[in-house]
Amino acid sequence: MNNVLLVFFGAGLGGVLRYGLSNGIHILLGRNFPYGTLTVNISGCFLMGLLSTILLDHVDGMSSQLRALLLIGFLGSYTTFSAFSMETLNLFESGNWFGAITNILSNTAISLLAVWLGILGGRSL
Repeated sequence: MNNVLLVFFGAGLGGVLRYGLSNGIHILLGRNFPYGTLTVNISGCFLMGLLSTILLDHVDGMSSQLRALLLIGFLGSYTTFSAFSMETLNLFESGNWFGAITNILSNTAISLLAVWLGILGGRSL
């Protein structure tokens, strides 16, 4: 299948999952802090580490198509650093400096940790 179509299909799935998960988290925890975006960024970073390692170390032949579908399409659409940036700016502009800095540190540090854990998980297979 054409890689462009795989990216298109993966992006549609990733966007729908991001929308549903983020809204579900906001329903559970409220909208006073961008918990939905934080959850999506952390889980997306973990999946990026895990899936990229699996594709590089364990899959022969279709790695180009799987990379297009999963890493570029699905995870490219699923992760939300553009939303993270806008929500952080909104926290700063509303005077919630503590929330903005907490959001920056949480998304950065925990997402880096999640990628590392995903890589370790992928290597252990």
